[in-house]
Amino acid sequence: MTLDWNAFTPGTALAGGLVIGLATALFLVVNGRIAGISGVLGALFRPGGPDFGWRVAFVAGFVLSPYLYALLAAIPRPTIDASSATLVAAGLCVGIGTRLGSGCTSGHGVCGLARLSVRSLVATLAFMAAGFATVFVVRHVIGG
Repeated sequence: MTLDWNAFTPGTALAGGLVIGLATALFLVVNGRIAGISGVLGALFRPGGPDFGWRVAFVAGFVLSPYLYALLAAIPRPTIDASSATLVAAGLCVGIGTRLGSGCTSGHGVCGLARLSVRSLVATLAFMAAGFATVFVVRHVIGG
């Protein structure tokens, strides 16, 4: 994916971060639950629980929000320089990592760090280090 640094504005990044923080805090206050995407999505594969309805609504919000945004502004078209096989492999690695780490970036990196969770700090440092190492190997060792 390429980033157009000329179009980057810190204001929109700050606004996005504030909205994510507000939404996760509100979710915790209203539902008493952490807004970790892997946990929300994973529980949908075990239907029948008392909290199935809000999980469907939560995921539907992710799916529908780009369409709602498109009513207000043009959606940027990202360029992804990777094959379908690479994207599938990356997705599987992320899925396995979220299971092994008992959570994902939203659960640990946003919600857990906000709650000053040491476990989330360790998890966030681990997945950030893994990401840095992966980029280094792909770009400088393999030469991708």
